[in-house]
Amino acid sequence: MSTRPAFPDSSNSSAAAAAAHAAHNGTAGSLGPGFGSLRAAGAAFGPARMGSGRPARPAQLDPAVADGLAGGLDPQALSEMSHLSAAALLDRVRHNEDPEVVHRVLTLVETVGVDEIAELWSDAEPDSLPGVLWRLYMLRTWMRTNRDSIAHLWRVGEPVATTASAIAGVDQAPAEDDIVRLADSILSGAFVGDFAVALERAAAFTDVVALGLRVEARRMVERATANGGIASPADEKTARTKAARLMHTSASLLSTTKDFQHGANLWRRGRLE
Repeated sequence: MSTRPAFPDSSNSSAAAAAAHAAHNGTAGSLGPGFGSLRAAGAAFGPARMGSGRPARPAQLDPAVADGLAGGLDPQALSEMSHLSAAALLDRVRHNEDPEVVHRVLTLVETVGVDEIAELWSDAEPDSLPGVLWRLYMLRTWMRTNRDSIAHLWRVGEPVATTASAIAGVDQAPAEDDIVRLADSILSGAFVGDFAVALERAAAFTDVVALGLRVEARRMVERATANGGIASPADEKTARTKAARLMHTSASLLSTTKDFQHGANLWRRGRLE
């Protein structure tokens, strides 16, 4: 597909330019990163707070756009802005692989703020370019925030290296720093590498972590019922409740895995827009 959008003659089209502005003229502001809700990215990525103190108006968003988002927009106009901004951002980086530009795009959540990106992309369909980019950004944030537990879940889900390790680009026993590097590598690869390959790496990674969650859930129940059960029925109920939550998270993560896989297929067919 072509990632160079045709901007309509409308004031609403400035939202797309705002996203590209972050890649072209954006500067690292003093905004504190906020991460409270994942919204339409799904329950696959558990909520985590990364800080507060971010101003109400993001430093890199055009004032008119910020005001429009705050006041609410027509769903059709918002959808148009969503697709245009995603295409403009991807196109900008692919035509300018300056490391500083790539870094600004990579850290868009931290510098612009997740709420502003969510306004544009979180409600986009998972089989669309903005929907896929939203999931990639949220995957990076989730991986960096929960690097320790995710490294553990990978080792549980992939005790012996398989093709998943090769596709995702993960060592058999990754440490926390490995997870952080992988998070950046997957997202940056979407902009400067093969977009479909980046999605396939994300899919392979989330698939293994989802398996790790299921294994942990099973082990939790097995420990609770070993040797006739643990001390009290209340403790067993608690263990089963926690295990059920892990299974729910695993199912949500598998849904995201399928979104990445489908997105890769659409991209290769020139139909991810």
